[in-house]
Amino acid sequence: MSLSSHLQELKKKHQSLSEAVEVAQRTPGANDLEIAKLKKQKLYLKEEITRLSTH
Repeated sequence: MSLSSHLQELKKKHQSLSEAVEVAQRTPGANDLEIAKLKKQKLYLKEEITRLSTH
């Protein structure tokens, strides 16, 4: 897998997590722990994308 295709996959996953966080936050009675986990995964992906983009 090339670096650019790997970055594209990471960006897709990041976008999916972003959408999942938005949906979870709008859901009444949403589990805050689950939202926090999604946000943490999203942040990890963003950091990974940034790290790979700068090299």
